Amino acid sequence: MQLSDLDFDKTYTYADYLQWTFDDRLEILKGKLFKMTPASNRYHQRLSAVVFNQLYNFLKGQPCHVYSAPFDVRLSRKNAADETVTTVFQPDICVICDLEKLDDRGCVGAPDIVIEILSPGNNKKELRNKFNIYEEAQIKEYWVVWPTEQTVLQYTLNAEGKYVASRVLAAGDEVVTPILPGFVLNLEEVFEEAGI
Repeated sequence: MQLSDLDFDKTYTYADYLQWTFDDRLEILKGKLFKMTPASNRYHQRLSAVVFNQLYNFLKGQPCHVYSAPFDVRLSRKNAADETVTTVFQPDICVICDLEKLDDRGCVGAPDIVIEILSPGNNKKELRNKFNIYEEAQIKEYWVVWPTEQTVLQYTLNAEGKYVASRVLAAGDEVVTPILPGFVLNLEEVFEEAGI
């Protein structure tokens, strides 16, 4: 099967996803296919590595785990049949504190934190489609990182289950979260280390 064999107007499931053998990377959001952008530029990759490394080092010996793409997150309940799972995506970085959600194929259910680093061409998918899906799935925090602007926007679920945005965070600011008490992401250091 080739990517060109797929009908982008059709609805797909995780069972379909598992059958694809082509090299192109796709995500399924509520049954609809979305092409992932071509290989990220080096700044995106470097920034992802810097943030992942800080989270990984902080989480050593703690009950949460951090993963980076490619890592499948299936928004479904545990033991759901692959044919019923209509959302599978690969966040740039995610933190999972309920280790029961992990299996050999990735994460089943909502991670606690999802971090997406924007690349040219994926802004609409990240900012509109994924925002709605992440909020609906009750992912506690969704961080959007703009490498070119050197900024971060942190969305946090409120008591009503709706995302509330932080102010735009930039160099000189720190990202903190009640999910990981004591964790501090110094944005000036992050962007500097990433070479942006």
